[in-house]
Amino acid sequence: MPERDDAEREFDLKWADNAEHKEPSARARMLAARWKHNPPGPVPFRAEPEGQRAPRRSSWISTAVVLGCVAALIVLIGYINFRAPY
Repeated sequence: MPERDDAEREFDLKWADNAEHKEPSARARMLAARWKHNPPGPVPFRAEPEGQRAPRRSSWISTAVVLGCVAALIVLIGYINFRAPY
């Protein structure tokens, strides 16, 4: 019997996924009802919370730090290989 139940369950899931009309979630219905009378205002993409602005650094400084770390790592690995006994 469990095999039959799994087959029926799979059929039901396929049937539900292929339905023409899908009911929105409870949250979607709640927001639609709320926004119908009080639509939200425009929000900029990736808006920063007020009072929590981080100081902006130039991208070239970050690039220089990363490249400096990579160069230091290459030099360190080369030094270790040069001093290693063969």
